[in-house]
Amino acid sequence: MKTFVPKNSEIKKKWWLINAQGKILGRLATETSILLRGKNKAEYTPFLDSGDFVIIINAEKIKVTGDKLEQKKYYSHSGYPGGIKEITLKELLDKKPEDVIRKAVWGMIPKNKLGRAVYKKLKVYRGPDHPHKAQSPQEYEF
Repeated sequence: MKTFVPKNSEIKKKWWLINAQGKILGRLATETSILLRGKNKAEYTPFLDSGDFVIIINAEKIKVTGDKLEQKKYYSHSGYPGGIKEITLKELLDKKPEDVIRKAVWGMIPKNKLGRAVYKKLKVYRGPDHPHKAQSPQEYEF
């Protein structure tokens, strides 16, 4: 008995299109991270990038449950004393709704070389238009 390990040349990568309109943020991020990692495929291998490309449109129309709009905060630090900044989810959704989805997905993939390679296959757009029509992405519903 031998364990099957696919070669990089044997891995087929698809393009998926997800419409975020009316979707809940955490559930969308979970499904997206599964597609990016390739965990939905039979030939999934933890140490290989076997995932697909994911395009998310209508990022500004995402939903969250509970009081997260006012209570959830995102922090960043400049590295200098007193350089911490915080922004609420509502403010970030108004300024950059793409970043809300990117941050949620980033929290669900590994923080290493493989995770960074996987993360580059995520494309998020504010409105319904995207420049990846040539890849003919398939609609993904969950």
